[in-house]
Amino acid sequence: MIVFAASDKGGTGRSVTSANLAYQRALAGDHVAYVDFDFGSPTAPAVFDVPDILRGTGEGGLHSYLEGTAPEPARVDVWRRTEHPVLRRNTIGAGRLVLLPGDVSGGEFVTDEDSVQRCVNLFLRLHGEFDLILVDLSAGRSYAMDMVLEATARPELRNVPHRWVVFHRWTRQHVIAAAGLVYAARGLLEGGAELGHDKDALRAVIRFVRAAVPDPDSSLWSHVSPAQSAWMQMYDERLRRLASELGIGDTVLLGTVPLEPILQWREQLITEEEVVATKIANKETLDALEAIAGRLTDDTHWGKP
Repeated sequence: MIVFAASDKGGTGRSVTSANLAYQRALAGDHVAYVDFDFGSPTAPAVFDVPDILRGTGEGGLHSYLEGTAPEPARVDVWRRTEHPVLRRNTIGAGRLVLLPGDVSGGEFVTDEDSVQRCVNLFLRLHGEFDLILVDLSAGRSYAMDMVLEATARPELRNVPHRWVVFHRWTRQHVIAAAGLVYAARGLLEGGAELGHDKDALRAVIRFVRAAVPDPDSSLWSHVSPAQSAWMQMYDERLRRLASELGIGDTVLLGTVPLEPILQWREQLITEEEVVATKIANKETLDALEAIAGRLTDDTHWGKP
């Protein structure tokens, strides 16, 4: 299955959450490919702690492949290349975790017929090799989004299951932006229909993830005043109503990631060690990531195809 990770804005937690979801699925035994289609900022290697390609690879990355100057995109075995000590030693029983990075100093580029076909061919090869392909897209209605929408509408990929996860922070501006990315003119649904998708079928494979959601009852907020706590409760309820009115409420919610200092300041993978040994991460966050990782391919949370 291919899962596309999208967001209307940067800073939504899309990339760091997606990397954590890929990590959780690989830990569970799945073979996972993480494909960095964030062409303007190919920094996924930083989340996986691969130090020599923090800003992308200089050896035939995804830009080079899609533009036809490399026969295959570079691949990085995360378990072997990471400098994260937990990832290097705790991989017994895990599936493969492979990163396909973008090119260093890469950027957005206009796609054409040849690049779309290369995209189709790449997804077909990865689908035959991996259980889960997680594609991290550039923020907004980007060339990357247009490319994968066109690719997945092609006959060659019609029988390859794919889903969309749209990330947004739990603020008024981000809720409005996420709804616009999907439902507004030139949004995901309309743009997908123009490229050959059935709009209802596409709508059925879109879910939302709320990131950096503060829980007023969490110990993290135990220091707030009664007035601040009351305001947070009130505004949380207003955001829920707004999300429901804009079509991104609880019925299409795949999960919620709590506000987590590690994800805000370090943007890293959260392991059991961060929760149990060093205690720098919250168990609620790890539990949320594990739950969302399982729901990516669980029809219970999407409906039967």
